[in-house]
Amino acid sequence: MLKERHQIFVGLFVLADCLALGLAWLASYMIRFELQIVPVTKGVPPLANYLILLPVIFVTWGLAFRSAGLYAPMRSSRRSHERRLVLRASSLAMLVFTAVSFLGFEKAYSLSRMTLVLFWLFATGAVILARSFLRGVLREARRQGRNLRHVLIVGDGELARSVNARLLAHPEFGLKVRGFLTEDRSKVGAFVGTTPILATWNDVLDIVDEGGVDQVIFALPFEAMPQLEGLVHPLEETAVDVKVIPDIERFVSLKSGIDELDGLPIIGLRAIRLVGWNRVLKRGMDIAASFLALLVLFPFMVLLAILIKLTSSGPIFFAQERMGLDGRLFRVWKFRTMKLNAEAETGPVWAKPNDPRSTLLGRGMRRLSIDELPQFWNVLCGEMSLVGPRPERPVFIREFRQHVPRYMLRHMVQAGMTGWAQVHGWRGDTSIERRIQYDLEYIQNWSMTLDLRILMLTVIRGFVNRNAY
Repeated sequence: MLKERHQIFVGLFVLADCLALGLAWLASYMIRFELQIVPVTKGVPPLANYLILLPVIFVTWGLAFRSAGLYAPMRSSRRSHERRLVLRASSLAMLVFTAVSFLGFEKAYSLSRMTLVLFWLFATGAVILARSFLRGVLREARRQGRNLRHVLIVGDGELARSVNARLLAHPEFGLKVRGFLTEDRSKVGAFVGTTPILATWNDVLDIVDEGGVDQVIFALPFEAMPQLEGLVHPLEETAVDVKVIPDIERFVSLKSGIDELDGLPIIGLRAIRLVGWNRVLKRGMDIAASFLALLVLFPFMVLLAILIKLTSSGPIFFAQERMGLDGRLFRVWKFRTMKLNAEAETGPVWAKPNDPRSTLLGRGMRRLSIDELPQFWNVLCGEMSLVGPRPERPVFIREFRQHVPRYMLRHMVQAGMTGWAQVHGWRGDTSIERRIQYDLEYIQNWSMTLDLRILMLTVIRGFVNRNAY
């Protein structure tokens, strides 16, 4: 019954996709050849020459969508996940169709390159809109108790209760929990909220055989994982969908992620978004912005250098060892704001208000944070980024890592001139724990939009700060 119902829904999505693709193809032709926003110089081909290619389009996009998993069940998937799959599959289909059309149909049908570009844009957008509408209809039906799948949760601990709570919070998934199974027979008959504990783990096959269960979710505590094989094995001869939710939350430092090693699934406990093309994009922005900043600020920096030289003896710049990406050490550059040999007597210590070690000019520079302008050079050289956790001195890191949980995770990304913690006021001699909290929040939720937001906040309120001294 479930398979038959699934095939019906697959058919609905295939029809929706075909309708969206057909309308997109027709709209592309009409805009190119009827509206002629860009003048047509080689004549207007008959509409029939384009309509005859619709079967090729349906097959090409259909195969691409199928290979991308767009016809698999997506009850609990995020809408953004489906949109990404559509964009990826549509782009691949467009490449294949373009290659095939210019090799096999170009001379016969004179396909317009602009029409193909318009079709890719319209097709991607139309399919996303059509699927969003259809998903919305199905989600609303599930909220009203239609098209439900009944779930049995094996486990009754914290993880199992979390699964139940999330399913209750999302009725649009259409997954209704029938009950829990427990390890402790004395708990059978009790309730977790309004959900009953039906039997023990070992009774899972009996409960499934009674009927009324479409999906079994194993949500066992980590200590019980050795028993998983014995519990799953009896279900191999049934038609129920079986899923396993690993109890790894206690080990996850950042967001978890799933990778693959030659077909073997690997769960990463420290997955970050700043990898691959995201990293390339961020580095490109760093190079462009730091080069422009050095160019524009050069006259001002020369003026500061002259003032430093005139008001105190010693070098203009000050270099200090800091720890950056992957724990690598580098020399961060600043304009000198303190007297020579400032730490000769005190050793490495935090700067403090009205620090006697600072020069008069240095206090003003530190208050405005303009002593850090030379760090644009560190950014240009790739030792730092415009945005990221502020780099710290190794002598302090050795202390922090001992009593601040997850402190070293901040070194999974490039150190920055400014950061999420800094624009919230956590800089200087403030709570290290709060600073780490904001640093890890930045790493987990990184995006180019967040970087731009931090840069704007830095301009608005980051230069002058009561904790900068």
